[in-house]
Amino acid sequence: MDYILFFETWIILAIFFACLEIFVPGGILLNLGIASLLVAIGVQQQILDTWALTLTTWFILASGLLVVVYFVTERFFPSNKIIENVYEELDIYGKQVLVTEQIGPGTKAGRVEFQGTTWSALGDGSVIPAGSQAAIVCKENISLVVEPCK
Repeated sequence: MDYILFFETWIILAIFFACLEIFVPGGILLNLGIASLLVAIGVQQQILDTWALTLTTWFILASGLLVVVYFVTERFFPSNKIIENVYEELDIYGKQVLVTEQIGPGTKAGRVEFQGTTWSALGDGSVIPAGSQAAIVCKENISLVVEPCK
């Protein structure tokens, strides 16, 4: 474990992490490289003189840099993404669909055409004939629940 206390070990690690950042972008490996460089300075100045202290310092520096860099980048480079409605049921409620296979009577499933494909569809117990229009009420598992259009 003596190699952990060598200045050269930490410089090589810093260079290694910095070079890996080219292939694995995201900034995490660059943070590890910076932490390794700071530990190399601490080892050279003989501030870090045991392997436990050296590894603990590296871990704390790497974690701290990761948190600091994350909040700094979020502050100065905010994202432009907008999270739209993530509940598909709200988006499809009330949409008109074409019944391609009779739905009902009772709990007999049929098929409707929606978003360029056909879906299994359930009704309210009444008969909804093929070729008619229906409105989506909700989605139950992989089936759409529809009601006849008035």
